[in-house]
Amino acid sequence: MTFKAKIEASEIERLSVAEFGGEICVIDHISEEYFKAVEYLKKQKILGFDTETKPTFTANERRNRVALLQLSGADKAFIFRLIKLGIPDDLAKILSNARIKKVGAAVHDDIRGLQHYKQFVAKGFVDLQKIGKDYGIEEKSVRKMAGIILNLRVSKSQQLSNWESNELSHGQIQYAAIDAWACREMYVKLIAEKAKVEENPKAKVEENPKAKVEEKPNTKAKAKQKETICQ
Repeated sequence: MTFKAKIEASEIERLSVAEFGGEICVIDHISEEYFKAVEYLKKQKILGFDTETKPTFTANERRNRVALLQLSGADKAFIFRLIKLGIPDDLAKILSNARIKKVGAAVHDDIRGLQHYKQFVAKGFVDLQKIGKDYGIEEKSVRKMAGIILNLRVSKSQQLSNWESNELSHGQIQYAAIDAWACREMYVKLIAEKAKVEENPKAKVEENPKAKVEEKPNTKAKAKQKETICQ
């Protein structure tokens, strides 16, 4: 499959909106739900990864600390409110586990922000901006890469909202979860296409349905969403 190098904003607007059909769990303190999240994340081979930071609007204003860490599997997304939770050791170990791929965009900046909370050795991180080049993709934003790779439109309506609010809105929770999940789905799609080409270099993707891949993208998930504020 040949991916487009670039995509216009007008093209993105015509795409279907990205929807995550799984469970979303917001965690802001150590609890039973926190430990359930850690156990789930430790078992995953590929996680979508992202962070959110309260924006600043003046040139000389000091940049805020990272407010959220998002990690998503195929069917569950976890939003950790770092302002309240920090980065406990269990979570830091996931970020340092080379066997668990954490896929995001511009991950170096995100990692540096997370290390203000706790020093850890970042391992297993995959930057879509870098690997996209191998597929001829020149775009760098999650929104544009998702348009090219997944043929989906990722909303950015909450990007400049207050991520340190005492309560996150439904829109913020959706946005944060989908951003991380979309990164995972893009990576799964890319490695699936690579596997198909390696199995039959002369065949087009549509003509090579037997390619063996580790996982399949979950872009058609339509299950009723369960959004949980974990206690």
